[in-house]
Amino acid sequence: MKKRVITFGEIMLRLAPEGYYRFVQTDKWGATFGGGEANVAVSLANYEIDSVFVTKLPTHEIGQAAVNALRRYGVDTSMIVRGGDRIGIYFLEKGAAQRPSKVIYDRAGSSIAMSSNQDFDWEKIFLNADWFHFTGITPALNDSVAAICKEACVVAKKMGIKISCDLNYRKKLWSKDKAGKIMGELCQYVDICIANEEDAKDIFGIQAVDTDIITGKISQEGYKEVAKQLVERFNFERVAITLRESISASDNIWSGMLYDGSNFYFSKKYNIHIVDRVGGGDSFGAGFITAYLNDYSGQETIEFAVAASCLKHSVEGDFNIVSREEVQKLVDGDASGRVQR
Repeated sequence: MKKRVITFGEIMLRLAPEGYYRFVQTDKWGATFGGGEANVAVSLANYEIDSVFVTKLPTHEIGQAAVNALRRYGVDTSMIVRGGDRIGIYFLEKGAAQRPSKVIYDRAGSSIAMSSNQDFDWEKIFLNADWFHFTGITPALNDSVAAICKEACVVAKKMGIKISCDLNYRKKLWSKDKAGKIMGELCQYVDICIANEEDAKDIFGIQAVDTDIITGKISQEGYKEVAKQLVERFNFERVAITLRESISASDNIWSGMLYDGSNFYFSKKYNIHIVDRVGGGDSFGAGFITAYLNDYSGQETIEFAVAASCLKHSVEGDFNIVSREEVQKLVDGDASGRVQR
């Protein structure tokens, strides 16, 4: 029987100039959809997991287009609530070489941001579910949505459902103080913590020693201590952290770490030339969930999650359109990129 995973958050319309044009240059915009938990849902569906995305979307055609984008890849959209006036938008300018990417949000007043606890029947949503996943982006929308996240966590915990959270700090959505307070409350319910190399510092003030994100210097010992402190504070079952060593906006070294409360596991490192980095962390989270639900060992789990997110950097758009077989092939050592005939 397929495992059933519920994800909850905001799916947005993404508008991006073609190629590497800047906002002020372009007269053509590509329109796609994406959002943290929606990206996870698509990956899980691609890995043949029963993947359910929960949100609120307007009833008009743009809202329906977002639903259709999820259905295209096999995501169950039956729990999406319809109503409200608008879908959130984000504008993406891709970086290159030493010029960083840039994101501008236009999401105030979106249907999910204006939703309330009464919109979601969590006991019905979680029926027969094995896992619940959300990110720190969703409670950052406002206090009402943070309360919805808490209610979902309370019900999931009561129903014995595993809960994962990708910390996903966004400075354009809330302050570090507010994030620390709200995420500190929510993490009391979380079993699996997923983060990037900066999240623990930005949200909880837990910083890796001998690490400099700007110069791309990453200390494995420093992140061991970060994971230990997170487990000590919140009693997480697992902590999984992506480790991005930035050479430029175009080229990174990509790896990850997993801590299970007793042992540390580090993945191999990948030299990646970036096509689209949006959704890299989400693809890591989905890879982790898939490996965990399939009883992979600790080392196998971090290798699968990192390989999945490595491949995402080669795929345009927010969604990681790769199969489980493609990920496993990379895990097994085929990183040549040679034409498959």
